[in-house]
Amino acid sequence: MTPAPPPSVLFVCVHNAGRSQMAAAFLARLGGDRVEVRSAGSAPADAVNPAVVAAMAEVGVDIAAETPQALTADAVRTSDVVVTMGCGDACPYFPGRRYLDWTLDDPAGRDVAAVRPIRDAVERHVRDLLAELGVEARG
Repeated sequence: MTPAPPPSVLFVCVHNAGRSQMAAAFLARLGGDRVEVRSAGSAPADAVNPAVVAAMAEVGVDIAAETPQALTADAVRTSDVVVTMGCGDACPYFPGRRYLDWTLDDPAGRDVAAVRPIRDAVERHVRDLLAELGVEARG
């Protein structure tokens, strides 16, 4: 009997430079190979927000090499769970996918001190999602 593939989660925000990058990094770190993770933006920025990179580094997560990616219909179609964070109606809808909308402040234009509570809220949401998916968080 072949084991079921790991659940696939797509995080989407407008610029794919803050919230979705943090969520993807936390899910990859906490879920390991027991989840498939990707992130995208409806209007991707040129680079990940430096304050977000710094805030994540404070908790031992290095996202300095990440680059914002454009949202595609295929990314949504091949995901089991699509988590949106402020992308409005830009996210395509496909029946059979589970959609969640996390209300989180946008870190754009904020300094590291203002990003920390957003980072911590993202981590709490990710831990809750892992529990809902039946995946025990590492660490």
